[in-house]
Amino acid sequence: MKITCRAAITDGKGQYFIDNIQVAEPAPDEVLVKIKAAGVCHTDYDSLNWNQPLVLGHEGAGIVYQVGPHVSHVKPDDPVLLNWAIPCMTCFQCKLENYHICEQNSPVTGQGHASNLGHAHAAGCLWKGESIARSFHLGTLSEYTLVKAAAVTKIKTATLPYECAAIIGCGVMTGYGSVVNAAKVEAGCCVVVLGTGGVGLSVIQAAKIAKAGMIIGIDVNPRRLEMAKQFGATHCLLADAQDQGLLQMAQQVSQLCGGRGADYAFECTARPELGAAPLAMIRNAGTAIQVSGIEQEIPFDMNLFEWDKLYLNPLYGKCNPHRDFDRIIQHYQHGELLLDEMISARYSLENLPLAFDDMLKGKNAKGVILFK
Repeated sequence: MKITCRAAITDGKGQYFIDNIQVAEPAPDEVLVKIKAAGVCHTDYDSLNWNQPLVLGHEGAGIVYQVGPHVSHVKPDDPVLLNWAIPCMTCFQCKLENYHICEQNSPVTGQGHASNLGHAHAAGCLWKGESIARSFHLGTLSEYTLVKAAAVTKIKTATLPYECAAIIGCGVMTGYGSVVNAAKVEAGCCVVVLGTGGVGLSVIQAAKIAKAGMIIGIDVNPRRLEMAKQFGATHCLLADAQDQGLLQMAQQVSQLCGGRGADYAFECTARPELGAAPLAMIRNAGTAIQVSGIEQEIPFDMNLFEWDKLYLNPLYGKCNPHRDFDRIIQHYQHGELLLDEMISARYSLENLPLAFDDMLKGKNAKGVILFK
């Protein structure tokens, strides 16, 4: 029997609205989740123009409502966290434990993108009697959602609020994993973070956990730099929007880092014109990490690569949900990772326009939609 519920839907042409959808019972390898909280992300706003109708949202946490007969790792009433990079466990990349770039299910790495960001269970979600895709196979801006079992991780502690669990599922994981899994930041090193929004703050916190000696936050927004201090930045630099490629800012970074640049620089702005900026911030043989998912074609001055510099472009912090989500939650429980403090504002589903507006104006580190 299908469940009728409220959801945020985009027409794919820039418009979105709240309307009823129908969500089916789970197939054998699916889980029906009652969403309790969903993060609001710039990617959600970008998806308004992906040229197809979608149920919005890809960060979410909630309660298992029903499971398919082949599902054994969760049961009804379990609290769960959702993961949008859903592994198939059998493809070439999954066998290498690169679950975040699964060749079958990924909505962003090529093969999976052909699935139209939807779901194998075509009738799993209906809008006005027609099948509708769920953003990143999840569609968390909905009272209920139907997902693959591999997208669901049980929350093993009762002390993690759903709103905190929801933001782990993308932004926090991306920032944390970029530091710990991709860059493998070492103790005592110098780290630069370009952009101190939700993902940048997660990078800063992970660098602090990794015991970096200097953590430099850079942003054009003074309010965000104040948050960067709260979350662990040792130095904060206010950037000039007219500083092309942040080359002048790179000189300040070099001075702070002993005249040779930082060991690691993380780009968290999602601005194509700053795609090469982390290379300008690092020393010879340093590592630049492009965290924010820039996909546009951008020019590079190859002099920025001199000498022996590495430029990494990891997806989703190289997420292994079975390993990383538990580690992040443990850091939260030990007071090493701030999540409650990252949530600047909470909204109802009907107030999604305000949530988007606050996000675009840079008012929030992270906004969250709460469901009853």
